[in-house]
Amino acid sequence: MTTPPPVVEMRGISIEFPGVKALQGVDFTLRAGEIHAVMGENGAGKSTLIKALTGVYAIDSGRIVIDGVERMFAGPAAAQAAGISTVYQEVNLCGNLTVAENIMLGREPRRGGAIDWRATRSAAATHLGALILDEPTSSLDAGEVQQLFTVMRGLRDDGVAILFVSHFLEQVYEVSDRITVLRNGQLLGEYATSELPRLALVSKMIGKSLAVLEELEEAPKRSVAALDSTVPYLQAIGLGRRGAVEAFDLDLYAGEVVGIAGLLGSGRTELARLLSGADRADVGQVRMGDMLVHLRTPRAALARKIAYSSEDRKSEGVVGDLTVRENIMLGLQAERGWTRRIPAKRADEIVGQYVAALDIRPANPDMPARNLSGGNQQKVLLARWLATAPKLLVLDEPTRGIDVGTKAEIQRLVAELAQKGMSVVFISSELEEVLRVSHRVAVMRDHRKIAEIVNDDDVGIDDIVELIASGGRDS
Repeated sequence: MTTPPPVVEMRGISIEFPGVKALQGVDFTLRAGEIHAVMGENGAGKSTLIKALTGVYAIDSGRIVIDGVERMFAGPAAAQAAGISTVYQEVNLCGNLTVAENIMLGREPRRGGAIDWRATRSAAATHLGALILDEPTSSLDAGEVQQLFTVMRGLRDDGVAILFVSHFLEQVYEVSDRITVLRNGQLLGEYATSELPRLALVSKMIGKSLAVLEELEEAPKRSVAALDSTVPYLQAIGLGRRGAVEAFDLDLYAGEVVGIAGLLGSGRTELARLLSGADRADVGQVRMGDMLVHLRTPRAALARKIAYSSEDRKSEGVVGDLTVRENIMLGLQAERGWTRRIPAKRADEIVGQYVAALDIRPANPDMPARNLSGGNQQKVLLARWLATAPKLLVLDEPTRGIDVGTKAEIQRLVAELAQKGMSVVFISSELEEVLRVSHRVAVMRDHRKIAEIVNDDDVGIDDIVELIASGGRDS
């Protein structure tokens, strides 16, 4: 069988940011008619490689060859004009534009120098019918992911070269033909997908032996023996918000992880925002012990030792222009008030503690947070709220879009926090993950809490799916 010709050849690509060697002499080859996955932990260099190819980042050394011709793009528009289209990890839609305008942004058909809006809407409709790439796979449900894969396979069969990045191993093995593995900005190897076992791939990604990996992947022990089952730390009683989530009851105990399961749009995030004061409830009440409390703002919740880590780390979490240090100290400083500045020495101690404890890389607290990978930004966000010493921590999709090694570390951290007496609400679109870390699971559907179950050894993913399908009714 003839090997398809290379569409993209990247040789010896190196990019260095202040204090970070993002890519170190990396080679990469993308051939016509293949789906080629690039795998690695957060910070491995995957996004940097793509941005080097598309002209977002200038390379320090190396060369890029497109269809046999050495090229260097001045920006994404030049790459797009050469036939390279990119859908980035973060969802970047313009809320003030229509669906058609978002789809065709920068590629609007023109007539006489002006945008032809009728042709623009027609072209957008064509793309909507054949290609659904408005969001990365981490924001798609299972059916939408399969639709995307069908389109990808069709493009591959038509000779299109596809570079695919995903943190979901099953997706990579389902749809890709070859895999390139990066770690710490270096190339570890290129493999046929069918010849690289999953555990071997993960071992290469995180730089740990298979034995260590198996230990890392062990499910945290879910023991409720130490829980005080008679006195909830917090009670939500008939709590709800019109148009967001129907009134629900939920008891949260110290030393317990309560998972929130449900499909996208089921009301999981809306529930989390009510518990943490990010949104104000218009019905029901919250009690802490014998006291009725009013969680009207995140600061009011923080004063009650309730911290909330949003699923949208880009717009509601990490502040990219601030340093790692400033991001970590943001929550604690807000809790104290801006007139009571935290002494620099104490701030250094706190930041150093959490940079080490969470293995934030690179370990440079003065680096702008925007220069960190998605997984390390997530760790910075966790550090911010852990620094406030919360008694209730609400985590909304804390592992979305991060690598398997960091995901396992965060799962273990959640288990350790509960063992030390913290109450944790854990939301994830991955049902397996919810079952791994939770003592109890509240199930959501159609913005309503439909069930609550104790997560014992007899509970499986099928039970959660059945509850969602039946709406909580006996089936």
